[in-house]
Amino acid sequence: MRNYSGRTLDTYRMWARKFQGFVKSKAPGDLGPGDVKAFLTDLAVREGVAASTQNQAFNALLFFFRHVLGREFGQLDGVVRAKRRPYVPVVLSRKEVEAVLGFLDPPFRLAAELLYGCGLRLSECLELRMHCFNLDALLLTVHDGKGQKDRTVPLPERSLPAIESQMAAVRARHEGDLAAGYSGVFLPRRFEKKSPGAATEFIWQWFFPATKLTTVPKTGEKRRYHLHDSQVQAAVKRAAAEAGLLKRVTPHTFRHTFASHLLLAGYDLPTIQKLLGHASIKTTMIYLQTVPSLTIKEAKSPLDLEAG
Repeated sequence: MRNYSGRTLDTYRMWARKFQGFVKSKAPGDLGPGDVKAFLTDLAVREGVAASTQNQAFNALLFFFRHVLGREFGQLDGVVRAKRRPYVPVVLSRKEVEAVLGFLDPPFRLAAELLYGCGLRLSECLELRMHCFNLDALLLTVHDGKGQKDRTVPLPERSLPAIESQMAAVRARHEGDLAAGYSGVFLPRRFEKKSPGAATEFIWQWFFPATKLTTVPKTGEKRRYHLHDSQVQAAVKRAAAEAGLLKRVTPHTFRHTFASHLLLAGYDLPTIQKLLGHASIKTTMIYLQTVPSLTIKEAKSPLDLEAG
């Protein structure tokens, strides 16, 4: 009803289950602020979760109380807060990026090129549809990114031949699907109702389609989903190992590397923030830790500095 993403729904459902287990399935009418306070404190003290995880749990329970139980749990004084640990993203050198790409087969290589070349989140990459690409202008539009925000990023010209080849493969598969009488791709629920015929239109097909069709249990329809996250994650992990990298490399590492390399190239933080789709520039500032400092190391008096 509130158009939250499926990932948010899954996360909130998970925390509701954990909370239910913690309070031993206490009746919803008997739940109160004390239960929430005890649960959040337990996460920090006994489970030792990160601050971001504790905040995620808080937001899930806030939603549960406000929109499911229909009441507020008010101020939660005295909750033990999880400690924020200093976080430095793992980034790759350009040589390491090329090494990993060299051990990736299609379509995973192209997915990794877009993760690095456009600074995409993995979900944003896999949820690309054919209409997201403007090849003439070399622009990619990311629809419904984190926070349901759209943004436009430059496409890497080097990837253009691979993109065109992938589009041709998707078109051939789509024509085969139509001939077999399939029901189309999965669409956002609100758009499915507004334009039910869009599911079989080429422009709405996934750029990285799954190899197998999915059967919808209630209707028996044959629909196509996009590649699963785990497939790309496994391919990247395997490629990094084959390349001999001694870093923990995940698909998200390419996004970190995108930001770090732009900083090294002289791009300013607001520009990188916009390209990454960050709501706050404070999030973008973590990449300042990934580039070498250009400041003078030796302490000097300002009287000894040359006049500019």
